Amino acid sequence: MLMAVLALASPAHAYIHMVTQGETLAQIALRVYGNPKLETVLVGANSLDAKGGSVIVPGMRLEILAPGHYRVEAGETWAQLALRFLGSDKRAETLAKANQGVSWVPPTEGQEIEIPAVLSYIAGEGDTMSGLCQRYLGDANLGWAIDAYNARKGDNKLKAGDVILLPLPDLQLTLAGKEEARRASSTGEGTGVSHDAQKRADTELPTLLSDLRGGRYVDVVARGNRLMGTGDLTRSQLATVHRALLDAYVALDAGGAAKGACEAFRANADPKSADLTRLSDPRLTSPKVRAVCGLPR
Repeated sequence: MLMAVLALASPAHAYIHMVTQGETLAQIALRVYGNPKLETVLVGANSLDAKGGSVIVPGMRLEILAPGHYRVEAGETWAQLALRFLGSDKRAETLAKANQGVSWVPPTEGQEIEIPAVLSYIAGEGDTMSGLCQRYLGDANLGWAIDAYNARKGDNKLKAGDVILLPLPDLQLTLAGKEEARRASSTGEGTGVSHDAQKRADTELPTLLSDLRGGRYVDVVARGNRLMGTGDLTRSQLATVHRALLDAYVALDAGGAAKGACEAFRANADPKSADLTRLSDPRLTSPKVRAVCGLPR
């Protein structure tokens, strides 16, 4: 009974694909996931094993599991988000880890987090937890994590009819899969445009700051503006970009652009951030930067 309740509390993110003539599960998996071996996910998500095989026919409706995405609001915690999207606040660690975080450090306001796809599997005769973990997660030794996710005591042998929820944090859509998801859903479920942009920004910000330290101000301007054009960044990321642009524009004697960068930096920076504190300290910030920002020299 507990497993049935958990299954209802944790709907998988998915969209519907209509099978066309000549398609196979491996072909679909290659197109939407980039790996034909992930046809196992399609089999499990659509209970094809329970129907006696994995044969598909034209016109058949297939559920394509995909990660969901959500933009964090002020004050939200991983526990609250796990309760909302994964059905239990005890799954906070799973959600935080899927977003390169830890459950005791809240996500950033404005961050677009990824909600991992969750496969709901109905156990049959002879199924074991280690077997499911090997089949869907690629590691037979992850039974302890799936037991914790499902509030199980750890018996490897499963009873026929048990519902096991398997979070799939590594399951990602290809560009073709995302486009298919967009066409299938007016809400854009599973596309994660902002999430992708924020991940790219995390990768490029160190290079941006390295360019600034190296005096490559034209490169800073080009990279900073390109980053802002890739999608909705978090306020923290925007503050970092605008602070770098402020110094670069001042060095290039672009006063108007520097003033705009300063205003944008102040609007997005955490009031307690070290960068904002340094800006107000004449010992740590150049007179030119302070003048552009309207601060006394």
